[in-house]
Amino acid sequence: MAVLELAIGNKNYSSWSMRPWLALRANDIPFVETVIPLYTGNPADKERILSFSRAGKVPVLVDGDITVWDSLAIIEYIAERYPEKKLWPDDAAARAFARSVCAEMHSGFMALRNECGMNLHRPVRAVTLSADARANVARVQQIWRECRTRYGAGGPFLFGRFGAADAMYAPVVHRFRTYAIEVTPETQAYMDTMMAMPAFQEWTRDGLAETLVIERFETV
Repeated sequence: MAVLELAIGNKNYSSWSMRPWLALRANDIPFVETVIPLYTGNPADKERILSFSRAGKVPVLVDGDITVWDSLAIIEYIAERYPEKKLWPDDAAARAFARSVCAEMHSGFMALRNECGMNLHRPVRAVTLSADARANVARVQQIWRECRTRYGAGGPFLFGRFGAADAMYAPVVHRFRTYAIEVTPETQAYMDTMMAMPAFQEWTRDGLAETLVIERFETV
């Protein structure tokens, strides 16, 4: 069986890379990690990314002759490759709900993304959010509350045990913390659960240890 290789960007900034990395690490799935610095202006870094995928973006998962790019596609592939890890719930209704909220995260929440970019180095402090970003925050909390209420009885994560939905929303936990966003006690309890995970803490430590500063992401 081929060893998986996951190409990712800077851990300090790359929310998209965090998602499949966490899905693998939290489930003890062996893989080789290849970090390619983003936005350096170095043509060699761009060529390294293109050598993994002509899409020119990370993350990219390589499994022998199979290459998968895009966070959600990688998580779907991992779920198929390792069904025993149960990244998706067994129950059909819960699984449909989980896929829906993952897709919503994948394609939405642009105001929150733009106004609260992932930056682990940033000192924790609040910013003034737009009405759209505040609506995004409210919607994320609504999703988490509904997941926990309807399907979370089996454990502390969104669908009980750690799964695809938790991996997809993991960067939001960092954003809520970094930008000191006021949340409900239920939301804070879920954030605490995520931040206590060894894999989440490993990613955070690695991101904080990075020294590369990208000025375009240091404006907020």
